Amino acid sequence: MTDLLPTAAPGETPVRVMTIAGSDSGGGAGIQADLRTFALLGLHGCVAVTAVTVQNSLGVSGVQTIDPEVVAAQIRTVTSDIGVSAVKTGMLATAEIISAIADACTEVGIGGGGVPLVVDPVCASMHGDPLLATDALDTLVGRMFPLADIVTPNLDEVRLITGVDVVDADSQRAAARALRDRGTRWALVKGGHLRGSDRSPDLLFDGDDYIEIDGPRIDTPHDHGAGDTLAAAICSALAHGYSMPDAVVFAKRWVTRGLESAYPLGAGHGPVNPLWRVG
Repeated sequence: MTDLLPTAAPGETPVRVMTIAGSDSGGGAGIQADLRTFALLGLHGCVAVTAVTVQNSLGVSGVQTIDPEVVAAQIRTVTSDIGVSAVKTGMLATAEIISAIADACTEVGIGGGGVPLVVDPVCASMHGDPLLATDALDTLVGRMFPLADIVTPNLDEVRLITGVDVVDADSQRAAARALRDRGTRWALVKGGHLRGSDRSPDLLFDGDDYIEIDGPRIDTPHDHGAGDTLAAAICSALAHGYSMPDAVVFAKRWVTRGLESAYPLGAGHGPVNPLWRVG
């Protein structure tokens, strides 16, 4: 499979996608990582901003959420004019914002068998800083998972959502089943944070079949935005009509290349680097 997606000819309108997520002022994760991936894969990225974080390579020191109706209005306004072929979500911040997003997505045909929807259930930053209100997790699962074509939690988020601590292949399968039981069409349980191997086995599950998507573990401390980048690449491939398994395989190759070329930034963790694409 190629590492790149088809791109539009000069002057031709590219495929359009949307990220519904928070802004990272340090540029490593969030909307910034999503737009970087969309652009370098040749897609036009639209946004619905849910929150503005005060953030650098060392962590998050502040969060300002956006009015839920303003978030929903961004979704309605973009889809009614520009149109999108796939959508991903990231930091959704509060129960009120999540409910407004779910209502808007249902209204305009995102998710639920319509426009493909990738839900990355962001709960905390890589430094452990909370990015989801404590009372919002049930709303995230109850409102967004039934709309989702796929959910892409990291292992900490898997544990929060399902109570399953993923430590081996059996618990990875149990977690995939538990996620699928919460309403999503496909569940992806990533293996990048499993230790004790030089491999990073992700597991994709649709309720019937388990598909293992293997790859090398990249030894780097600079992995800020890896989850956002993976979900954005899945979204991009789905927008081009890829099947879900092919979209996940493509995205894993994309984020692996980004980890291989990750760079230091500031005094903390540097970002996954899809700029290899222009090298």
